[in-house]
Amino acid sequence: MADYPAYLRRLQTGEEGLNPFLSYFGIALEELQEGYARFRMPIRPEYMQGAGFMQGGVIVAIADEAIAHAIMTVLKPDTGITTIELKSNFLAPVREGDLIAEARVFKKGRILIIGDCLVKNGENREVLRCSATFMAFPDREKSL
Repeated sequence: MADYPAYLRRLQTGEEGLNPFLSYFGIALEELQEGYARFRMPIRPEYMQGAGFMQGGVIVAIADEAIAHAIMTVLKPDTGITTIELKSNFLAPVREGDLIAEARVFKKGRILIIGDCLVKNGENREVLRCSATFMAFPDREKSL
């Protein structure tokens, strides 16, 4: 099970290689507060689909990561999370520049946590709105 507080501290210092997914896509943490995370991702030619726009699943992926990291800031120690539901609304196509994903914890229950994310392009145009439900679960190894 991940030690989220330690992971987040290391991520905030800019330590490389902590999250292979973030590294692969060039996603950088810009801000992290309790219940909030903001990430930036460059739009690269290899992320384009056949019509010349950024592939939607890649945009959804940065939203999912941003929500997950916002949620990590409000978890109790020795708690894991996994996405169990995700809904996205594509608002505008994007071809170049950067994406900025801002996520907030909307509602935290004992087991279910709902987060929202708005992804904008570098000109502040809204590109995607995403809402996700995560399930929190205890670290079973530590409870044995």
